[in-house]
Amino acid sequence: QVQLGESGGGLVQAGGSLRVSCAASGRTFSSYHMSWFRQAPGKEREFVAIIYSSGITYCTDSVKGRFSISRDNTKNTVYLQMNSLKPEDTAVYYCAATRVVRGTLLSAGTYDYWGQGTQVTVSL
Repeated sequence: QVQLGESGGGLVQAGGSLRVSCAASGRTFSSYHMSWFRQAPGKEREFVAIIYSSGITYCTDSVKGRFSISRDNTKNTVYLQMNSLKPEDTAVYYCAATRVVRGTLLSAGTYDYWGQGTQVTVSL
């Protein structure tokens, strides 16, 4: 069992930066693939970025060059650094974890554990 808790969301002006964090419980954090998803009002939850247990990372096209994902296995924490934020980045950001890959890791349904989410609001 893994428990995830996000923090660091808030209100930021367009063009600004924000870093959200996700702290995980448990002693096997390093073996989990960790991802960030986001959900805007009235929209489906969408994939943002992943960091595999190996450390390889991937970001969706809409955030490439602006967002980066990283992890600190000594702190059981995964981060999402968001730069050059746009109003369309406004959403609740969720972290997710899985060890067993069933299908694509870009799909929310693949993940076993979720945090409660943190709101990120980008104003003009």
